[in-house]
Amino acid sequence: MTGSPAKAVLSGMALAAAAVLLAGCSGPQAGSPAWTAQPEPSRTATSGPATSGTASPSAGSGTASAPAPSGEPQSVPTAASWKTFSDPAKTVSFDLPSDWIAQSVAPEEGVLPGGLKVDVKKPDGTFVASLRTGLPPSSAECPESARHPYTVISSVPFDLAAEGGDGTIPPRMVYRVIQGYRFFGSYGITNLAGGTDGQACVLRNVVRGPAAKGDYSFGDLVTLKAFAPEEKVAPAKAFDTLGQAAQYVSESPDFANVQRMLMSLKVKN
Repeated sequence: MTGSPAKAVLSGMALAAAAVLLAGCSGPQAGSPAWTAQPEPSRTATSGPATSGTASPSAGSGTASAPAPSGEPQSVPTAASWKTFSDPAKTVSFDLPSDWIAQSVAPEEGVLPGGLKVDVKKPDGTFVASLRTGLPPSSAECPESARHPYTVISSVPFDLAAEGGDGTIPPRMVYRVIQGYRFFGSYGITNLAGGTDGQACVLRNVVRGPAAKGDYSFGDLVTLKAFAPEEKVAPAKAFDTLGQAAQYVSESPDFANVQRMLMSLKVKN
């Protein structure tokens, strides 16, 4: 990103410097800081409100199983109790905080037969993420003139119990930022590299699935791009600096809860 606005921002910010250590197509390199919480394997059952579909309650301590790197803050899930959502056919399931709402809704046009869409919201109606299945593969071209610099702020590998497609990397829960007139960030799961040489037209929060079943996405957006000033940014987040994006990942209890939820996804083969 020589000569770009990102370099000017990075030169003055310690947190952004840490974020750049994580930049890359397939995740952080060895020795890079891991700011985000690993899912807690040991949990105790509690009750929670019902969701659309089948939700069975479970609880988590909300603590990380791995220690925070020296000198780096660590996000820790704050939800005291968790529940499990399953669709009626038991094809997908994931954990979410007990007071969050998971609701099956009509999928968008163009999905493959059997495709699902599940929206997750907070009790006040704030959108958190959508799980989509049966997505048709997308391979849009990316001309060099349309590419933008991007940075991987967080990239955590996890075991996804699902039949895989032709992904280019193992499944990861990522938070990535692409540079436009501001820095736009999005979280999701993916098994696709973002782009080449730290440049991309869009960043896809998509896991490749079998051709007959389609791809699936779990995150705030299916694709993240550099928005124009007149475009609606939400549910993506906009930051003035990479340092702000890194701070959101490392300190936001919402992000830590979202990460645990996304990494709990199971898809029936």
